[in-house]
This record gives sequence, C-alpha cells and structure tokens, in this order.
Amino acid sequence: MSRTGVAVLGSTGSIGTQTLEVIAHLSDRFNIVALAAGRNVKLLAQQVARFDPEVIVARTAERSMAGKRVLPTPEGLIEAATHPDVDIVVVATSGHDAFRATWAAIQAGKTIAIANKETIVCAGELIIPLARKHNVELRPVDSEHSAIWQCLMTANRSDLARLVLTASGGPFLRTSKADLDHVTVENALTHPNWSMGSKITIDSATMMNKGLEVIEAHQLFDVPYEQIEVVIHREQIIHSMVEWADRSTIAQLSFPDMKLPIQYALTYPDRVSGPSAPIDLRKTPTMSFEELDPARFPALGLARQAGVDGKTFPTVLSAADEVAVEAFLRGQIRFVDIPALVESVLAAHQPVEVTDLDVIAEVDAWARAFTRTLIAQ
Repeated sequence: MSRTGVAVLGSTGSIGTQTLEVIAHLSDRFNIVALAAGRNVKLLAQQVARFDPEVIVARTAERSMAGKRVLPTPEGLIEAATHPDVDIVVVATSGHDAFRATWAAIQAGKTIAIANKETIVCAGELIIPLARKHNVELRPVDSEHSAIWQCLMTANRSDLARLVLTASGGPFLRTSKADLDHVTVENALTHPNWSMGSKITIDSATMMNKGLEVIEAHQLFDVPYEQIEVVIHREQIIHSMVEWADRSTIAQLSFPDMKLPIQYALTYPDRVSGPSAPIDLRKTPTMSFEELDPARFPALGLARQAGVDGKTFPTVLSAADEVAVEAFLRGQIRFVDIPALVESVLAAHQPVEVTDLDVIAEVDAWARAFTRTLIAQ
C-alpha cells in the first residue's frame, strides 16, 4: 500500500510535535512531505533529520537545512500545502499565516486536518463553503470537535437535538472571583489535564478557549448557537457529547491525549492501533459534571455573543484576545484584564461582512493595534 503524503504546518508546536509522534508510529502508512515551523530552528532541524521532508519552511534567517533550501513564511506555507505529493495537510500553525495556505490547499484538493482555531473562527464563512465546493474534507483535530465529529456519525443530522462541549474548567474553577485579581502567570500556565502551548493554556484558564470552540462547532457542523452548550467535566474523559431527538446522548471517551484525535484525523475512516494509551474506567470511578459560572469566566459569554453577532466580530475577538494574552504573559496586565480588554475592543468595533481574506486581515490589524493602545493607556 502506498503511503499517504503529509504536510505539517506548525511542526514544532504542541500539535505539530504530537502529529510527528503519531506518524513515526504509523510510518508504514504515512510519509512526511513537508515540514513548516516558526523560529524553533533547532527542533525543526531535528525533525528534518528524522523525517527527510522534500519541503522545509521556517520563519528564520536560515537558508538551508540538511542540504535543502528553507522556504520563508508565509509564502512557503502555500508551497508546502499544495505540493503534488501531499495528500493531507495538518494545519497546526497559530495565527493568520495559515489562512491562505489552507485556502490554496483546498483549491488543490488536499484533505485538511484542521487544528488552527483562527482559520475557522475568523474565516469559517469563507473556508467551509470553499471546502464544500471542492469536495474537500475538513477533519477536526481539536479533541472536542473530533469527539463531536465522531458522535455525529451515529444518527441522521436531522434528528440532532444539541451539541455538548465539555470543559475541564482550567486551574481556577474553584478560585473565587476576588482571588482571580491576584493570579500569576505561573498559576495560569498550570493546566490540570493537558500539556499545551502558553497561548491555549491561558485561554483555557480564562475559558476563552471554550468560547472559541463554540464558534468553531457552529461553523464546522452548521449547528445554531442555541443548540450548543458547555458543561464542566473536570476529569476530561468525555471529550464532548451529542444529544439526539429521542434524548439519547452519544459521548466519545478517551484518555486526555491529543495524539488520539490527531491520529483519527489522519487515518479516518480507519481506526488503527497507535501511540495513545487505553482508557481504564476502573481507575476513573467518578465522572462529574457541573455548570460553568459565567460571572467568573466572562470570556465564554463574550465569545458566544461575538459568534452570534457574526460578521467581523469573531476576528476582533480572536485578535484582541491574542494581544491581551501576550500582555499578561509579559506582566503588563492582570489575568482579569484579558476578558475586560477584549470586551472593550469588541464594543468599539464597527463590523463589516466577511467577503474575503483581505477584510479579515484588515480588521485583525485594527483590533491588534486598538488593543495595544488600550494596554498602553
């Protein structure tokens, strides 16, 4: 059987490195054609030495690696994503650099394993219709959306009642609202279940991540916001659920390990043995569920409203949050200032329709500049 060619955009990040672990385990099925990274040249060089890709992309002054030319970003991302030997593009980069590469990959007929939140949150109105037009699969890599994707296969979509996204609650689920004023960066970077990059870990602490996931679920699965709910599930064994009209609820359970949804996005519709550990429910005798306190975690409500309002509000939400999180990590603002800043930027925004990627880029630049102005003040 010929091996499936894979391009990994964002190979040195958390999702990218775990994708390569999966592919190393399934080397008889997959072949790395392209690796694209940011500035982590040392790790990229190690990956190049191990997987010997045909295309190498990096945001660095390096011009060659292992005797091969290194292409610059963002232009090189498009070449990596559209290479003729690539069958699946794993979009694991952060930010907007992935937009045009994803667009080009879809036009080239590549299957997309999507792990870049901004692509769906900001450009979903453009990307998803384009994928339908070209009969291209968008396979979600995020654990919650992978769970929903799997659960939706169990019945007719016309019988859907609601989607239920689960959330761990992050490190501050039991923290009083008053104590949130004194949260440190170190506190916020300690997630109870997952090992992730700093941006997504802070977003998990504020619950902005779950708000972005609500928008993604709406876009990916074409489900109205009123049919998408969030429930706290501290153990993170159930990654999300789908309720049907007959009130049956189908859930996807697994050990908290991103390698499993990554693998399923690569091997679909096959389920093969991989590097993920099996779940042992005897060691998890209790699974708890509870409501989220919107007063302590206003970011979720902000994100949901931005999604409902549509147009360019989700882009502003995403951009303002990214700048605010960066400022918190640098010690410029408090933890509780993150959602407050995002709310102020959303309130100042004059929305427009999302007609093309240039509109998103322009609004994104405005939101970032305005957020920085508020921080400086």
